[in-house]
Amino acid sequence: MREILPVLGGWYAARVPFGLATVVATSRSAPRHPGAAMAVGPDDEVVGSVSGGCVEGAVFELAQEVVASGEARLETFGYSDEDAFAVGLTCGGEITLLVRPVTPASDPSFGEVAESVAAGRPVTVATVTDGPAPRGATLVVWPDRVTGTLGTSGLDVAVTADARGELALGATGLRHYGPHGERREDDVTVFLHSFAPPPRMLVFGAIDYAAAVARIGDFLGYRVTVCDARPVFATPKRFPEGVEVVVDWPHRYLGGTDTDERTVICVLTHDPKFDVPLLEEALRRPAAYIGAMGSRRTHDDRMKRLAEAGLAEGELARLRSPVGLDLGARTPEEVAVSVAAEIVALRWGGTGVPLTATAGAIHPSS
Repeated sequence: MREILPVLGGWYAARVPFGLATVVATSRSAPRHPGAAMAVGPDDEVVGSVSGGCVEGAVFELAQEVVASGEARLETFGYSDEDAFAVGLTCGGEITLLVRPVTPASDPSFGEVAESVAAGRPVTVATVTDGPAPRGATLVVWPDRVTGTLGTSGLDVAVTADARGELALGATGLRHYGPHGERREDDVTVFLHSFAPPPRMLVFGAIDYAAAVARIGDFLGYRVTVCDARPVFATPKRFPEGVEVVVDWPHRYLGGTDTDERTVICVLTHDPKFDVPLLEEALRRPAAYIGAMGSRRTHDDRMKRLAEAGLAEGELARLRSPVGLDLGARTPEEVAVSVAAEIVALRWGGTGVPLTATAGAIHPSS
């Protein structure tokens, strides 16, 4: 979708109706991922792709039909059989598409969504794909506001909360609710399409704990980089596939890379010559979480050195050290769970207290 939004934004600005087909679910070896899109606009112009050519002809006709009828449709395409003229995928996979008409009247926020994506501002578009709610209805969620409705206020509240969670990770996928947003029900299916790059996790110190933290960071949806000045430890084979491994002095690497308010920084070196200059840099730049491994004695020595380096109390207060929640963790994997739990709790304002010891809503609406 992101790649074709400039064209779609132009059609929308010209007030030209168009049909938009979006992949909302896949299985097995489907050729495109959820969020891939194809649109049919004025003079039958086509942009984008949903299958790499297998079903685009059928989708072209569907897009024309929804523009003419004004009603969204949900269609699934599976494996095509031996009939050469059958519509389907040749790869053996399956894709489900939501095909809906887009006009200024039916989708008043579409132009602003296109502008937000072009400007790099995060936004999630929630669209009803199935169930008693109006198919094709959209709710647009920015970090600070919401536009549109999915039909009921309860559904809007539940989806807004989930959309902000997806936006925090740049994730996309289907979610299921009751008609009024009830959890653990699946009457209404909503596709959450988040336009934000995955947040970064920067792990410093290529030790066994770093490998476990990198695995759980990747699992949580972070784009993970591991950095260490020691090439004997900073080797890609020691870390999960997809994790970037950098050989450099940690403070020098951090000084030359970008961070933002979603970035997670885990300092696992617990060696003053590495972590003090690194934390000097980290605590003076934007980040959602800055944690450092070490004993309480190491922590006290580290804080003294950082204060001597000129960091203010407010900057030092950002440091989560010793890193992680108190789970009694021992192994690298258990410590990684402890670190991940603290990151999640800090992001959403969780207490880390067992739910059996709390009362009230488990998932706050805002």
